[in-house]
Amino acid sequence: MGAVSAVFYFLGHHPFLAMPLYPLLTLAIGALLARLTRWRGWLFLGVPGLILAAMSPFFGSAVNAMFLNAVGTVGTAVIVHSEETSSTLNDNNIWYYQAVVRTADGRNVETDFDTMTAALYPWRNEIQIPPEGERFVVKYVPAFPRNIAIMVDQSPYGRQRLIARDREPVETTTAKLAAAPDDPKFRDDLKQALRAFIALHAADGDPALLATYRARLAALDAKPATARHN
Repeated sequence: MGAVSAVFYFLGHHPFLAMPLYPLLTLAIGALLARLTRWRGWLFLGVPGLILAAMSPFFGSAVNAMFLNAVGTVGTAVIVHSEETSSTLNDNNIWYYQAVVRTADGRNVETDFDTMTAALYPWRNEIQIPPEGERFVVKYVPAFPRNIAIMVDQSPYGRQRLIARDREPVETTTAKLAAAPDDPKFRDDLKQALRAFIALHAADGDPALLATYRARLAALDAKPATARHN
């Protein structure tokens, strides 16, 4: 499994170097199958290889993250150095990171990645890199621990982002009710948003925030809704 992880590491961290390998490999497989079956149509396997080559810079790290999540061992890591590079992605500078991985058996392993090659799980259409100096959860294959997947939702910085995202409906419905205090729909929407947040984050939410939300929900439940008169 370590060799497989090393291959995924190379494909994810060097997508442009790996681009010629996809069509060459699929063409070689097609040529072998064509020779064995005497059907030359197998040579068209080179076409999917070209497609994979074009997609690899965008999805190589995501595939690597899915692989590590499926077979990897849980460990932790800390980014010890970060620096902005001159390369850009979507008009934003790419950052380079050095990290130290703490394996499940207590080893310390050095690794590095950048904004484009970081294997983040779950994959989303946003790049969520942990802050420097903060320990986060990773998965890795013990035989090749340099290759890591950052487990975003299991790490403190990722959980904080999830909580902030899940608070947005509460804040939005609170503002709506403040703008129209006599609207029963806004009141019901706020109650629903409060219940949803409390149910989602009863275990990992800030106790003071949860207590505040529960008190607000109790006050809303205790106060009868008044129909709005036009």
